Amino acid sequence: MNNAIQVQDLTKYYGDLLAVDHINFTVHQGEVFGFLGPNGAGKTTTQRMLTTLLEPTEGRIVIRGHDLARDPVPVKRQMGLVPEESNVYTELTAWENLMFTARLYLVPRDERAARAREFLETFGLWKKRDVKVENFSKGMRRRLSIAMAIIHKPTLLFLDEPTPGLDAQSARAIRDLIRRLNAGGTTVFLTTHQIEEANQLCDRVAIIDHGQIAAIDTPERLKEAFRRVQSVEVALEPDGAAHGEPLAALPGVTTKVKMGDKWRLYTDDPSALLPLVMNYAQSQGLRVVSLNTLSPSLEDVFLEITGQQVGAVRHKTQEGKPRRRGRRGQMGGGR
Repeated sequence: MNNAIQVQDLTKYYGDLLAVDHINFTVHQGEVFGFLGPNGAGKTTTQRMLTTLLEPTEGRIVIRGHDLARDPVPVKRQMGLVPEESNVYTELTAWENLMFTARLYLVPRDERAARAREFLETFGLWKKRDVKVENFSKGMRRRLSIAMAIIHKPTLLFLDEPTPGLDAQSARAIRDLIRRLNAGGTTVFLTTHQIEEANQLCDRVAIIDHGQIAAIDTPERLKEAFRRVQSVEVALEPDGAAHGEPLAALPGVTTKVKMGDKWRLYTDDPSALLPLVMNYAQSQGLRVVSLNTLSPSLEDVFLEITGQQVGAVRHKTQEGKPRRRGRRGQMGGGR
């Protein structure tokens, strides 16, 4: 399989702070690759190195066969970048933003107008083409920012947190755009901490934690690998919220989490826990409104890998070479 990106021992220090610690991964041509991690894990630092905005301390980046350190120009021509904060010019109209970006990317003069119209129509902005962007909503600016990033039809698109802060309709529109671009052959590198977004969009995800790759796989395989993160979810009446502690004390329950009007009880053996929950409800004169067994979600996997859940067991896997600590001492947090 052809690789769009290959990263070998990529490392970044800020002084004595080790932000990215000798990470290795590949992104396959034509996939949507999710890069997940908590705040400070090293996501943005890694993406900045991949997009030539930041120079690595150590390591090698190869994008579509070009070594980024030795031959960056062909790589830059093939990539598009949508930063976390929309990089649109608010004093210009949508049309002017696209035409200006097309000139920067050296889009042939006779193709600029046709491409600008194509993307404005695709992203639902054609009727707003002559409106200054200062009058656009955040979702409209985000769509325009993506259009600007792909005006030169890149084969590789980097997206940094594309949907936080957007209303549900705008976020859905952005996700649909990502799917459409990927269906057209664009490889997408998606940096996000939106777990469900990664679950919906990504062929594979890498989870980075404290500057190290903790796991790389498809969302479903990651879930399967963490079958122990199973749960029973129960809603009880009346006053079900008052029964969290007794439910958590049932044999086999490792963690309890309140989910709205329900209690989620994490356990290694849901089938053994189900009758215990029913017996408890009967003994207390409670009505069981709903009772379900749940497989692990990608969020459950993420929390367990990054140690953010009570009783979590850290799980370290990595493509390529085994991980090692940096030479300057103890590992620090990423950016």
